[in-house]
Amino acid sequence: MFVTTAGRTTQEMIIEAKKIAEHLQVPYLPRKKRSINLIQQQADSGCIVVGKEQLELFERNSVEPFFFHPNSAMFRIKRLINGEYDPYADAAKLTKGMTVLDCTLGLASDAIVASFLVGRQGRVIGLEGEKYLAYLVKRGLKTWESGIPFMDDAMSRIHVIDKEALSFLREQEDESVDCVYFDPMFEEKILESNGIKALGHIAIHDNLTHEIINEAIRVAKLRVVLKDHFKSLRFEKYGFQVLRRKTAKFHFGVIEKN
Repeated sequence: MFVTTAGRTTQEMIIEAKKIAEHLQVPYLPRKKRSINLIQQQADSGCIVVGKEQLELFERNSVEPFFFHPNSAMFRIKRLINGEYDPYADAAKLTKGMTVLDCTLGLASDAIVASFLVGRQGRVIGLEGEKYLAYLVKRGLKTWESGIPFMDDAMSRIHVIDKEALSFLREQEDESVDCVYFDPMFEEKILESNGIKALGHIAIHDNLTHEIINEAIRVAKLRVVLKDHFKSLRFEKYGFQVLRRKTAKFHFGVIEKN
């Protein structure tokens, strides 16, 4: 991995790129009017590109970047405010003051909704095992300006940790969070938006295991929630009660502790 700047480089971008490179302990490579693809080929590496308004993460030899965007969280929160239904909120049963561990953070859409639901009294921890993806999402959650104060507030409260779920869960005490959540890469892809497509190439694709589910059950005080494709065999394999939704491409499964 290395850090560079957008095509129309400014001195501010260069300063910021060098700061990010130092923070991540990776090289800074000046753009020098070269294409991203050419620099990647020369460095044989993926890269983070510092632009005027956002950071972009390119997988090695990829021309399609990942960049942070709150995705569906904005309109989902608006719907919740209007008293409308949200399948994740219904499955997780989140209320003010609860603690949530999101073991598969990704673009953090569900984590943002969770943060809104648990409020300032609650806490949302998001785990992302891919170091550079975790950095972009963590930074995006702190700096994205949606123009909606309660949305920005919910994003800023999410605590992002660069660690794989199983390692983190093993370190936690019994019943130390209210809800543990998993949204693994779907067995049958339904990834559609550009940012999500790029995420599919970057994110860690480790499958769930009995060990990780058992650890999640131990750590959860109230419930473990799994979001997966409607054809997924993981619900039955790991003992989740499925909340089926007609015509939906994905369902939620729940393991209740009590």
